Amino acid sequence: MADFIDSIEVEPERSKSQTGAIRGEIMQTQRVAHAFGLALLLALSTMAAPASAQDAVQDPKQPSVDNPHMHFWGDSNLNNCWTHFDANDSSGSASEGYGSETFPQGQQVEADFTCKMQENFKQDMYLDANGTIVIDIEVRIFAGSGCDDSQECIPLTLTLMKGTLEMAEKEFPEVSTNWDDEAIHWEINTNESMARWNMSTEEPQLRVQYSWPGYNGADCILPWVDCEGEFTFFYSNNEENYTVEANFPVINYTMPGGGGGGDGGIGGAVSDAIPGFGLVAGIGALALAAVGASRFSREE
Repeated sequence: MADFIDSIEVEPERSKSQTGAIRGEIMQTQRVAHAFGLALLLALSTMAAPASAQDAVQDPKQPSVDNPHMHFWGDSNLNNCWTHFDANDSSGSASEGYGSETFPQGQQVEADFTCKMQENFKQDMYLDANGTIVIDIEVRIFAGSGCDDSQECIPLTLTLMKGTLEMAEKEFPEVSTNWDDEAIHWEINTNESMARWNMSTEEPQLRVQYSWPGYNGADCILPWVDCEGEFTFFYSNNEENYTVEANFPVINYTMPGGGGGGDGGIGGAVSDAIPGFGLVAGIGALALAAVGASRFSREE
């Protein structure tokens, strides 16, 4: 009888222990479910981040690793010159494929215009700091053959600009002035100052300058000789298939430390990765934290 009574007294204690264990398991399950739900919510919210960051890559007018060639377009009078990275979009550009300006016999032949991006970058453009920017254009000039100190003499001059900042400039004094189509090839070695081109403020521009005395030779008195001066700049849609473009050594990742300084630790590494990678890394950290909390609760 005593043993039976003892068994009755012990039984409620065992039930309380089981109830506490069950409650603990339920609470632990809830914690894990909450942590997993939070991680899932963040994962779903960040799925759109890489896609939106890649909009510029998908837009053919924007630069990318697979689309590094900037093309030149403009009107027929050289009053407006613009650029973008879509070789197939010549809308608005002169149908003849060039812009040209003529000058009366013997007068100064002058050109000074800048070809700017038609649209701002949608994201920063990054270049290989040890690469090469290659610019190819085609011009046709008719002017005098010489220039003395009493005249303004500016040979064909190209200036590559990063927004309003001049990055490189070169003169091409050997360009023909005898109405020949002349190919200009310019290679620019990049450096750290050219590694990053910020959107909206640092899009590339190409300035074209020329000033030379016009032709006024003795043969100009002949009625069949045309001595008008001319400066012609060919666009990328020219009918002669001349190469008119600027090729940039585009890369698809940011410069080291580009995420805002620091000591180059994990934060910098994540910020320098591809778009959305830092957010995915954050989700991984949350998952690890959830697993850690689960283990800690079980140990308790």
